[in-house]
Amino acid sequence: MSKPESFPIEKIFVPTKRKKDIKPEIVEEIAESMLDIGQQAPISVRTEGDRLVLVEGLQRLEACKALGETTILGVVVPAELAQHRKFLSEGPEVEAERIKMARLKQLRLEKEAAEASTAVLRGVNATEVPRTRPTKGVRDNPKASPGRPAKSSPKTLSDWITQQKGSGGRY
Repeated sequence: MSKPESFPIEKIFVPTKRKKDIKPEIVEEIAESMLDIGQQAPISVRTEGDRLVLVEGLQRLEACKALGETTILGVVVPAELAQHRKFLSEGPEVEAERIKMARLKQLRLEKEAAEASTAVLRGVNATEVPRTRPTKGVRDNPKASPGRPAKSSPKTLSDWITQQKGSGGRY
């Protein structure tokens, strides 16, 4: 296989039949990934006269267009190989790439959520008024309050919601 090189996007012809295969959600995922880590897999093109015809990589090409790129990494493949690629394009490599991109997106979203959560907690902790502790043994000692079991303070939001539901409280 030849070495990847940079091709002008405007010089790449996409056959009309292939254009209907564009999946906006996949294009968006790939574009987000390209913003984070760049283009990882080159597209495949073949030469036809003086133009380049897309063989494989429609979603990557569309992602680059959506990002406003003027060039894309690609490899030139012989016309014979291009015909065989049609059968391989939905093979395990493509599915593995989709799974990898989805996993990368999920990890990025989880990281952003964790960072946002940490920022919110920092803001809450900075504005909290220090609490005074009740007399030792009164709050945590079930014997100190006859007839009422001691409640433990929730450690997470899920624990708090569960505790509220159990006591009939509103949340």
